[in-house]
Amino acid sequence: MQQAVIQTTGLTKRYGSTEALSQLDLAIPAGSIFGYLGPNGSGKSTTIRMLMGLIRPSAGTATVLGHDVVRERHLVHRLVGYLPGDFRGYRQLSAGQYLEFVSNLRGGVDPRVVDTLVQRFGLDLQRRIGTMSHGNQQKVGIVQACMHEPDLLILDEPTQGLDPLMQREFLDLLREFRDAGRTVFLSSHVLSEVEAVADEVGIIRHGRLVMTSGVAELKRRARRRVALTFVEGVDVPVAALTAAAGVVELVAVDGGAELVVEGSMEELLRVAAPLGVERVISNDVDLEDLFMQYYEDKA
Repeated sequence: MQQAVIQTTGLTKRYGSTEALSQLDLAIPAGSIFGYLGPNGSGKSTTIRMLMGLIRPSAGTATVLGHDVVRERHLVHRLVGYLPGDFRGYRQLSAGQYLEFVSNLRGGVDPRVVDTLVQRFGLDLQRRIGTMSHGNQQKVGIVQACMHEPDLLILDEPTQGLDPLMQREFLDLLREFRDAGRTVFLSSHVLSEVEAVADEVGIIRHGRLVMTSGVAELKRRARRRVALTFVEGVDVPVAALTAAAGVVELVAVDGGAELVVEGSMEELLRVAAPLGVERVISNDVDLEDLFMQYYEDKA
């Protein structure tokens, strides 16, 4: 059985009496993009800092690429492409000088890869990092994380400051990493970007992982609003519709019904079809809807 690229067991971080992260269990396979979702302050950055060996767990264990994040953090730092949420680089260096410095720390990287990334993100290598806009500093951070073509990227809010065109370019880059068999751990509160690329998502709330699921499976199980219109003169079959599997809410309206359906609509449509339904309207579910549903349900 293939070892998980990221494996945590009971990973916990306490600051005094405050538990910033509690009993995190994760197993992320190779060749996937994992979206780590939660609002600011939910424990996402704490998780990442422990995965990178920057802070020590209060309890539990974590391995990254097979290396213990406490005992072998130097190997984690060398092997992982890491972009912190507060990346600034060395402000006194130009972008080119900084990338050369990081390259030397890693024992050298292929200059052709660096050149390709620099061109792709339109990065000015001559400009000092301290004089750059936040978005351009973020581009430097992305290039330094990706330029050694690591087997694992760990990214904390990576698109902050990027314009929409660069965001799209960056998400394309993540897909290319995955298609090459590499793994991406993407922490974000921007739900649309996670939905666009993630294979699996985890939702963290108040330091606890409250669910993990494949994006497709999450959508399949989600609640959606459905409007049914019946043939004129047909009474709305409220009892039959309410009894259909997945229906959690129904309001009869003039000539039809408005419903909330959880999961598949197959049973609802099977029940409604012979009862005079002539139109069905279903709202598509996106990840933001799912996220809000989950948070509202757990509030």
